[in-house]
Amino acid sequence: MKELVTIQVGDFANFVGSHFWNFQDELLGLASDPNADSVFKNQDLNMDVLYRSGETHQGIPTYTPRLVSINLRGSLGCMSSHGTLYKEDAPTPSDILTWTGGVSTQAHTPHNKNLFLQRLYEEENLSTVNENNGSNNGSHCEYQDKDIIESLENDVQFWTDYSKVHYHQRSLYELSGVWTDVDEFDNYGNGTNSFSWSSQGEEISDSLRFFVEECDHIQGFQFLVDDSGGFSAVAAEFLENIADEYKNTPVLLYTVRGPRPRSSPQSRKRTILGDLHDAVSFSRLSSYCKLIVPVGLPSLSKASKFLRIEDEKHYHSSAVYAAALHSISLPFRMLPVGPTTGACSVSGAVDVHGVIQMLSGQGRQNIVSVLDVAMPAHALNGGPNQLSLLENLQPLTPQVAEDVEDMQAVEYMTVHGALAPGGHHASVSEVKDKVDAAFQRANTRPLFRHLSVARSPLPIPLPFPSIFGNHVGQHGEFIGSEMTNSSSKGSIDVYSIPMAARLRSSSAVLPLLESKLQNLHQFGIARGAAGAEILRSWGFGKEELEEMEEMLSKMVSTLCPPQFSSDSD
Repeated sequence: MKELVTIQVGDFANFVGSHFWNFQDELLGLASDPNADSVFKNQDLNMDVLYRSGETHQGIPTYTPRLVSINLRGSLGCMSSHGTLYKEDAPTPSDILTWTGGVSTQAHTPHNKNLFLQRLYEEENLSTVNENNGSNNGSHCEYQDKDIIESLENDVQFWTDYSKVHYHQRSLYELSGVWTDVDEFDNYGNGTNSFSWSSQGEEISDSLRFFVEECDHIQGFQFLVDDSGGFSAVAAEFLENIADEYKNTPVLLYTVRGPRPRSSPQSRKRTILGDLHDAVSFSRLSSYCKLIVPVGLPSLSKASKFLRIEDEKHYHSSAVYAAALHSISLPFRMLPVGPTTGACSVSGAVDVHGVIQMLSGQGRQNIVSVLDVAMPAHALNGGPNQLSLLENLQPLTPQVAEDVEDMQAVEYMTVHGALAPGGHHASVSEVKDKVDAAFQRANTRPLFRHLSVARSPLPIPLPFPSIFGNHVGQHGEFIGSEMTNSSSKGSIDVYSIPMAARLRSSSAVLPLLESKLQNLHQFGIARGAAGAEILRSWGFGKEELEEMEEMLSKMVSTLCPPQFSSDSD
């Protein structure tokens, strides 16, 4: 088995991660539920790739994500930093008094559990009582699904508010001295000033080491970082430590950020500061990983005609990004299929190293990839003009050029839960045939592509937000062509959806890279640059900035199409 260790750094990264782990928890529950759809019974997925087995001090078996999560102090809401399975040791008063001066106490009022967490807690307690009594009484919790969904839509403040997963006591880490309500943790310099790896890093390293050392054969790190502010600096320190300690273990890095709030025009200084942060953050983070995937559109409200996203809610946008990451990571835990195996539920298993080799090993050494998603994906219709699975893919990476013809492009795509024309879940071979036919008819084709297929769709757990249009059916099928103004659908009405997601190495990402290179040079390096003093205050000298510029220049030049000389030259 090749295990995967997940790292989440920053508030929005943990919002995304909370949805991601909810999907995994739902898959585990459906696999053991006798009343669940048969498509979830034999998923041919090895969940041990993401999870670890263990037990509490009381000998209670546990199955928890192999995860290290980092956030600001106070960001866990009503959850303890020890998770929900492990009891904290109560502090004991000391009998030795050495201070005779005055004492002041600062108390933080604990957050109350919302309706979802209250019912989750009651159901788990009832299940424990039934197991101890040998009974099989059903749950009679007073909170109805519709009330819970309404509560989540209106009241989510923390990523723990909708988490249905138990976490290991080594998984959750809060940065000491940095509180979640700080107003100024919005740029790389503030992150550098607030966090010191020498004083806090060893504890984080110990947590990561705990999960890595119990792996039989780790395949890589799945790293999510909220790169919109100071967490970029925290993540860069963490990644540098990983590069030193785990030299041969690849890192697949997702830089994620929520939609930007609509605000009044910023001052020139704030604009320059933001542009420099983006350039420095990207340069630093990309230098420590094998593959970086920028994720986060300025607005998701118009990204898909099938979804109704409220941009101001991180609870909404993070669900879309988590669904895409779930789809992309499915092949990392697919069971390998041999040549003599009969009908199977998966095809195209590959590990993190294999994906990185595909996307960066085709002669261009590109480490920046575009993430596209179809959510939900169209059914496999049989018409000759139906390129549904390919046409519906929309980029979740910002500043991506459209309709780019790149003869050196490489694609890695996952399709799962696709529906056949009759409404049933299509077989693996049906999906492969349809996708192959669509690629043959496409105007532009990549130099190389890899397709992974799974029959199991994306399950929609109860705490998933109500973001589906009213023409999306129970299993993600389309039941109409127009979206009316009726309320959006959530987990009560939609049980699962087909998905398609793709990573592509393509020159389509050039506008993103060119903007970062231009901003770094114009505002930070050029003679009389307006942001030079800002970068100095962040601790960057001229030589280090020039190295960043050179690295960005190489990324751009590698992706630029070849220039052919004319006859007159």
